[in-house]
Order: sequence, then structure tokens, then C-alpha cells
Amino acid sequence: MEIYTTGKKIRESARNGRFSDTTSGHAPNYVQSNVVILPKEYAFDFLVFCQRNPKPCPVIEVFDVGSYNAKISAPNSDIRTDVPRYKVYQNGQLISEPLDILDFWDDNLVTFLLGCSFTFEHSLVRNGIDLPYYNSGKNVPMFITNIQTEPSGLFSGPLVVSQRWIPRDKLVRSIQSTSRFPTVHGAPIHIGEPDKIGIEDLSNPDYGDPYTKINHDDIPVFWACGVTPQAVVLQSKPKLMITHFPGHMFVTDVNDEQIAMI
Repeated sequence: MEIYTTGKKIRESARNGRFSDTTSGHAPNYVQSNVVILPKEYAFDFLVFCQRNPKPCPVIEVFDVGSYNAKISAPNSDIRTDVPRYKVYQNGQLISEPLDILDFWDDNLVTFLLGCSFTFEHSLVRNGIDLPYYNSGKNVPMFITNIQTEPSGLFSGPLVVSQRWIPRDKLVRSIQSTSRFPTVHGAPIHIGEPDKIGIEDLSNPDYGDPYTKINHDDIPVFWACGVTPQAVVLQSKPKLMITHFPGHMFVTDVNDEQIAMI
């Protein structure tokens, strides 16, 4: 499988229909982002929702109304074509999973880029933590929890988490390495005991692909996830909401060390 080395190369390949896969393992050292696109009438409430829920929804960039160019994080990009795959919801119902959203676009839409944990996966790998799905075309498992987000206007619903198996002797290192990246979810929110956050079966994720622990002393570790808005939309039911397909991120031109805490 070809590994794309920069955000620009991924965006160009998605735009030209050559890449529609998960972005995990691609563009190491570049910030990856979740995508939420809403009509202008919902934009303020959603921005407040992000401010009240910074762990699952850390804001990377908010576009001008009607703009499809990430002027700050990926100049000359096109959010309508540069994501490998999208999801389109109307009134809380999934209606399409297209490779571009040109047919759904209008000048009344506002785009939000939210930090993604795929950014700090490169740091986990550099610290000797094996991620079996990394560079494999597979996706991280994600689960809807029993933790409720802080509501804002129309928007409310459960928190989604991503889960990774971490060896016990690497647990502190995994916390340290991800804590450096608060704008892409930062430190984990829960360690071990998945039932405590409403997860009954780690082999059956709500999004992504399941994978089992490699070593007997591996511990399930959970990070807040930017797929949370997709769970929220099912409850909140805005008339239109466009997101990335889970694991198929918008990759920026921002280097991960630019957003890291020393």
C-alpha cells in the first residue's frame, strides 16, 4: 500500500479519486482533522458546543461562511473534494457516503476542522507502542459511551471514544506522549474497565475495526474522539450535517510539533 507523506499529497489524491481509504499511518508529522459542516444557522451553537466539550471537539480551524478553503491550516485546499470519504445526514438520517460533496455544497455552509487522534499516533509509534491497524488500511475502534457531552442549543448527545491496547509497561509513556497534543484530544479520558463508561464488548466497536490485544498485559485505553458529533447528530437532528467518514480525515499542512506542548 502506498503511504502518502504529506497532507497535500493525500488531499490531491482524494480530489482526483485515487485515494478513498483511512488516513491512519499516512502523512506522519502532519495534523489530521475531523470535519463538521453545517448550515450557518447552527454554526454558533456548534462552536459553543465545541468550547464546552474541548476533549472530543478541539477546534483547529473554522472557515468563513461559504468558504471551502482551509486558509489557515491548508491553503488552496477544497473541503468539498479533499476528504477521502464523507457522510451526509439530513434531519439525523444518514443519506449518503460520497467521495465528494460537490452536489451538497452551497454558500450557506460553515466548516469546522476538529483535532484528530491520528495526529498523535505517530508519537505513540515513535515511543515503541504497536498499533496493529497503523499503515494497514484498517481503522481504530471507536465506541459510543454512557458519558454525556455538555449541550449547546440543538446539540447534545453521548461522547465517543477511540480505543487502543497499550502494554502495561508503556502506559505512562502513552499518557505522556499524547498529553503533548491537547488540540488533538490530548491525554486519555479513561483507562481499563470499559464497562464503567458503558462499553460492553470491545470486539464490537460502533465505528472502525475491532482488534484484539497482542500481549496478555495489554490494557484498553480510551481517548475522546472527534466522531462524537456524528453520534450527536443522530440525537440532535439538524436539517443538514456533513462529516468525514470515520477514519477518513482531512489532513492539513500543519506540522504536529507546531501544536505540541513542550
